[in-house]
Amino acid sequence: MKYQSQAVAKPYFVFALILFAGQILFGLILGLQYVIGDFLFPEIPFNVARMVHTNLLIVWLLFGFMGATYFLVPEECETELHSPKLALILFWVFAAAGVLTILGYLMVPYAKLAEITGNKFFPTMGREFLEQPTLTKVGIVIVCLGFLYNVGMTILKGRKTVINVVLMTGLVGLAVMFLFSFYNPSNLALDKYFWWWVVHLWVEGVWELIMGSILAFVLIRVTGVDREVIEKWLYVIIGMALITGIIGTGHHYYWIGPEPYWHWLGGFFSALEPLPFFAMTIFAFNMVNRRRRVHPNKAATLWAMGTAVMAFLGAGVWGFLHTLAPVNYYTHGSQITAAHGHMAFYGAYAMIVLTIISYAMPIMSGRTEGNSNRSQVVEMWGFWLMTVAMVFITLFLTGAGILQVWLQRLPEAAGALPFMVTQEKIAVFYWLREGAGLVFLVGLVCYFASFFVKGPQAQSA
Repeated sequence: MKYQSQAVAKPYFVFALILFAGQILFGLILGLQYVIGDFLFPEIPFNVARMVHTNLLIVWLLFGFMGATYFLVPEECETELHSPKLALILFWVFAAAGVLTILGYLMVPYAKLAEITGNKFFPTMGREFLEQPTLTKVGIVIVCLGFLYNVGMTILKGRKTVINVVLMTGLVGLAVMFLFSFYNPSNLALDKYFWWWVVHLWVEGVWELIMGSILAFVLIRVTGVDREVIEKWLYVIIGMALITGIIGTGHHYYWIGPEPYWHWLGGFFSALEPLPFFAMTIFAFNMVNRRRRVHPNKAATLWAMGTAVMAFLGAGVWGFLHTLAPVNYYTHGSQITAAHGHMAFYGAYAMIVLTIISYAMPIMSGRTEGNSNRSQVVEMWGFWLMTVAMVFITLFLTGAGILQVWLQRLPEAAGALPFMVTQEKIAVFYWLREGAGLVFLVGLVCYFASFFVKGPQAQSA
């Protein structure tokens, strides 16, 4: 490590991976509950398993983003982190809040949890992805403020780079957008309007800035390409991401009553949202082709290239498939939505966190040139197993969604079958999805195991 304070990223990365494993386990439980309705009932009802699955996704990605920031900012700024002690304190506060919240979901009925945590005095609970008790949300805000202070002071006293500026912009945007989770109007349409300001403007707005800056940081290190070239690409990508993502929020407004012009604005700009992801794919492959060195950490390079491709497919292509109003009229809330969500989250955000972990963990463990070749082979097995499994999960859910629309939502085609009858007819896709999920779990085990495989350290070429 160039700077000792970069080591504070390690507990963030380790805890992120632990939560990631929990998310996958609850995903497998959910998959079985789709076809075996009484599986683990009443101990873990479907709504609780789904809540834990989605909340673990958000929290482990946030831990990953924070760890990535603590690792790359000192190196970009060419100075030690402002306060490593504050970073570790915030880690334990955030970890404790996260664990207690998940245990609350699992051990206490949700209505009782709302009562215990005083939700009636300041109601913020009950909304998808934002189910956290108000006390937990307050804790998240405190952690975010401390985190932004720590990172901001580091950037102010050190070198200013495009990567730092873009990353800080994304992190501030993440914190600001989260404040809308405290606004809980009684009107359901108005509630959904601002709910999307958190959910959409995270994943299709400010998170893309965080993703782009982390990808640029890794590519500079593993390719040796001039910083100026990569930074120019980064400006173009984040510019397109913000323009299309912010206005493209309107493609969620079809069902909640805003003015009809949102159909056109939301549809047009959301149709352009694949462009920044396509640019990111070209960017990653172009930088690798122009590299001045073959970095010994081939696994991190593979993750970086895979991130660009899978983000384009999941967030770009699968997002475009059902974003336009005439199509979304039939597909809204179907398994096609689930297909898009799975590949988009994995490709755009899970993979970028796994990329920076793959690059940074060997360095923090004293292996500056990366893990051994034997270890990297195991890790690359994990990459291919997880990535191919996610492709098949997406394809199976897409097949389920197409058949669901045909049977349930096109009365002239199949007579508009009831929901549960339709679910029975597409159950084969759920079984196939569960099988692909098990393969994904094997890939994750390989990724974990790679950090414990010994061997001679890889050498630069």
